[in-house]
Amino acid sequence: MPESEVIAHKKFECPACGSDAHWNPSRSSLICPHCGTASPATLDPKTGRVTENDLVTALRGLPPDRRGWDAQRLSVLCQSCKAVSVLAPGRVAQKCDFCGSAQIVPHEQIKAPIRPESVLPFKLAEPQAREMVRVWYGNRWFAPNRLKQAATTDTVKGVYLPYWTFDAFAHADWTAEAGYHYYETETYRDSNGQNQTRRVQKTRWQRASGAVEQFFDDELVAASKGVDSGLLAKIEPFPTRELVPYDPGYVAGWMVEQYQLDLISAAQRSHTRMTQKMETLSASDVPGDTHRNLQVRVSFSRQTFKHTLLPVWLLTFCYDHKSYQLLVNGHTGEIAGKRPWSFAKLFFFVLAIIVGCLLVALIARSQ
Repeated sequence: MPESEVIAHKKFECPACGSDAHWNPSRSSLICPHCGTASPATLDPKTGRVTENDLVTALRGLPPDRRGWDAQRLSVLCQSCKAVSVLAPGRVAQKCDFCGSAQIVPHEQIKAPIRPESVLPFKLAEPQAREMVRVWYGNRWFAPNRLKQAATTDTVKGVYLPYWTFDAFAHADWTAEAGYHYYETETYRDSNGQNQTRRVQKTRWQRASGAVEQFFDDELVAASKGVDSGLLAKIEPFPTRELVPYDPGYVAGWMVEQYQLDLISAAQRSHTRMTQKMETLSASDVPGDTHRNLQVRVSFSRQTFKHTLLPVWLLTFCYDHKSYQLLVNGHTGEIAGKRPWSFAKLFFFVLAIIVGCLLVALIARSQ
């Protein structure tokens, strides 16, 4: 058995018919998709506590019992977009849910992935997501008329995307030259040879130093390969305060993407973002009207992290041999997407504006 597969510790069988029960966001419980029976062992999102992990300790290596999915899972790799999808046993992936490619191959790993500590369960049900997608595409005025057929909402799929969250206490010592503006009156000769006076801004520079502190809580770093990072940023943030401890029941029946950005790379990316924010805070702390030669030294302490799964409704469709994605935040309903443009509609729109401007000019001239 590949290490990417882990023997299930929990099973979610329907007590009535024995089929696999799936997490239902509208009923906040495990529901059998065949007979509709709710499992008696319904998960309670309000119980339990999400664990924060010490980052320094984790970077030295996590024990084997912190890895795997705590349920039997199979991994497949899309050779086109490089997304790794984690599927329930028995499910056969015909196409990649992220890009629509049929280049799907089994994926085996040397080491099992770090198990998520937390998950944000789907709150937005599929019918709501479908309606939001329909309205969004209906409001795209300059989209081709065939778009509604190509982007059928029947292909909307729920997926849990991998994220890392980082907490850290940051301290920054800064030094800079603070500039204070003042004005002097000077005399000059204009083009006619006449003497004139004007006020000229000058700057007095003075050395300055200080320190700023900031606690970063749940700084999100996406670890997805299959989803457009620009679109993903547009549907953030996710309410991390509502995260619950990871349980396989929450992802039962859902597709899960495995992280492709490892902990070390994610931590470096988070540090870079935190450092940039500390530099901005330091710059705003410099007195005076302007500054130059700002030097910032940032140190971090109390660094912790979580690996979490966040819910997204995903629509991927192909139009004129090009793939497009639309994302809906599965908890807040925020939506972002890409779509093709109708050059014919754009041409006639611009033409109408030009004709309108000419008519207005002709009317104004005739008066």
